[in-house]
Amino acid sequence: MKTDIILCGVGGQGILSIATIIGEAAMKENLYIKQAEVHGMSQRGGDVQSNLRISSNPIASDLIARGGADVIISMEPMEALRYLPFLSKEGWIITSSTPFKNIPNYPDIDIISNDLARLPHVITLNIEQMAKDNGVPRSANVILLGAAQKAIGIEYEKLEDAIRRVFGRKGDAIVEANIKALALGREAQK
Repeated sequence: MKTDIILCGVGGQGILSIATIIGEAAMKENLYIKQAEVHGMSQRGGDVQSNLRISSNPIASDLIARGGADVIISMEPMEALRYLPFLSKEGWIITSSTPFKNIPNYPDIDIISNDLARLPHVITLNIEQMAKDNGVPRSANVILLGAAQKAIGIEYEKLEDAIRRVFGRKGDAIVEANIKALALGREAQK
């Protein structure tokens, strides 16, 4: 097993929480994991990106080469396109459809949507609306993780268990909200 994942978005959207959940699930499976994070100016809505490499064999580098990512999980559609040069030809993009307009010259969302629609393997979801409509407004990032589950190659139940471990100290309500969000994402990608 080998999966190279680029997680990206804007500061405060929960990218690093997704990385923590995936990492926890992978470690419980005795898989090797390497992670490299790039924190932008997160308090000002800057770019946040993480390379997450998972393998059943030892991993030499924590960085993903151009054309080497199996999956891009993006909390923001423009950020998904920013990392497109790193996606393999058969790779998947799982992204939010809602822009986070943190720059004055943010591209037209229709152009971004059309660029994404031309790619062969893309799942685009309005995770923010899904989260609000289902009473889990702070768990949009975990909805995206649920939609990416098959692409990342970790069993759904293992991700559920990781959520319980990662969020357990925050209480049952937080754990259950995130498990619900994971299920929403899984159902949406079918």
